[in-house]
Amino acid sequence: MKESLFLTPTDTTIGFVSQDSFKIDRAKKRKPNKHYIRVVDSLKTLKSFTRVPTSHKNRLRRAKKTTFIMPNGLSFRLVKGTEHNLLLDRLHWLYSSSANLSGAEYDEAYAKARAEVIVTFPKKRSGRASTIYRLGQKNMKVIR
Repeated sequence: MKESLFLTPTDTTIGFVSQDSFKIDRAKKRKPNKHYIRVVDSLKTLKSFTRVPTSHKNRLRRAKKTTFIMPNGLSFRLVKGTEHNLLLDRLHWLYSSSANLSGAEYDEAYAKARAEVIVTFPKKRSGRASTIYRLGQKNMKVIR
């Protein structure tokens, strides 16, 4: 179950999530040389992957719908207090991506055909992509 490909409403949009990045690559028909955002459920889980620069710890803790690219080049989004945490609390971290072909618009039929597990929530939402910041040791740069 851990390495299944889920189609689920995330904290920002509807997306594919899995602990196996190759399953997302195949679903999106994307080359495997790009990194995915890792969505984590807590700061403790985040610390198992990377060190957060001291000057950015409060910013990261308080951010919502925000992705941070760490100095080591890996990107993370800390998710708290959302329906998406129902899945995250069980798995602790997931790779996340939008549920569409690479570079294409969202197609619900295509996404449902590719997913192994479909997670639905009662309310529908149309979200926007997360804001992305690249963190340095002291400064921060807006990417999206």
